[in-house]
Amino acid sequence: MDNQRIVVVGGGIVGLATAWHLQRGGAEVSVVERQEIAAGSSWGNAGWLAPALTLPLPEPAILATGIRAMLSPKSPVYVPLRPDPRLLGFLAGFARHCTDRHWRTALQVFIAANASALQAYDELTEAAGAAVEERISHASPMLAAFADEADREGLLEEFRRVNTDGGHTDYSLLDDDAVHELEPALGPGVHCGISISGQRFINPGRFVHALADAVKAAGAQIVTGREVADIDGAETRPRVRFTDGDPLEADAVVLANGAWLGRLARRHGVRRLVQAGRGYSFTVAPASPPRNPIYLPTQRVACTPLGGPSDGLRVAGMMEFRDPDAPLDPRRVDAIVEAAAPMFSGVDFTARRDEWVGSRPCTTDGLPLVGRTRTPGVYVAGGHGMWGVALGPLTGRLLAGQILRGETGDVLRSFDPLR
Repeated sequence: MDNQRIVVVGGGIVGLATAWHLQRGGAEVSVVERQEIAAGSSWGNAGWLAPALTLPLPEPAILATGIRAMLSPKSPVYVPLRPDPRLLGFLAGFARHCTDRHWRTALQVFIAANASALQAYDELTEAAGAAVEERISHASPMLAAFADEADREGLLEEFRRVNTDGGHTDYSLLDDDAVHELEPALGPGVHCGISISGQRFINPGRFVHALADAVKAAGAQIVTGREVADIDGAETRPRVRFTDGDPLEADAVVLANGAWLGRLARRHGVRRLVQAGRGYSFTVAPASPPRNPIYLPTQRVACTPLGGPSDGLRVAGMMEFRDPDAPLDPRRVDAIVEAAAPMFSGVDFTARRDEWVGSRPCTTDGLPLVGRTRTPGVYVAGGHGMWGVALGPLTGRLLAGQILRGETGDVLRSFDPLR
């Protein structure tokens, strides 16, 4: 139905992509963000559009590291020890899904979603009259670097399983000489690698702001600095209530507020827990900037060239299950530096800048929450974990199709927020 008035709560990649597609379908859209555009996990992440690595987060390898390791601030996956029944409930549910059977079931959903994820980005940047004016770079190639072949075997096994289960990852192995020839910025800690074809990357902050510009140019109202207190669905139309000022009435409301999704969505029947999985990043200026993204799987660190030489190299990583509003923990930044420094040459990590922490919305089963809730006119779009940037445009397209035309396919059914 055209000419619907729709409010999108959240000014990150998922909310803005949903707004863009709703506009293309004829809806009148307002976007409400409690801070600024791209203020959350959409800004400081690695910006990878990498289907080869967009895989279910709950995996057996996480539990294999051991609970004691997860209590260390230096661990790639860190759980601060504190009495928090909600966090303990999330961790118990997450652990139940860290099995081979659950991972392979979720993998089928990711394979289906990844098949359309890059095309969804092309749609944003190529649409006549509504194109997002920001570059998408092709990795040529994306490079995974390892200290030895034993470390490399873990990622290789994931790729083999993806290809066996119906996906397609195009990769080749690199020895010590080949990996350093391909990327001279790599240091003495690297002795082998994997070259991964067909991946892309963006400067996420710039891209999200360009997307906001496109949405605004198409007539949307974007309101920042206003926090939503509740969504009232008791009336004939949903009403957005704020912590200050008058409410907004709409034909439909989309909750795309990231790690805070559960606070607004629970009363609308969304019972699955959404936990902040916080990631950290900073920027360095290598003497010889890498040409393409570099992944350090053992260290769980992702490195992305942000543009020109002056933009630097973003170094991102870590998973920290903690309150989304907690302050940056400098120990986590130090842990990234300690893990990444031996893998590079010509990088002064003491001169880093733009230290950042952002809260990624994680679910216990690793699948996003996208679709209608029990309250007529109220929808959710979130729970993507580490893959909000990779799957944001696809999510916006799928959800707009459901809201405006009642469309539901296999991927959207798997993302059902009421599951």
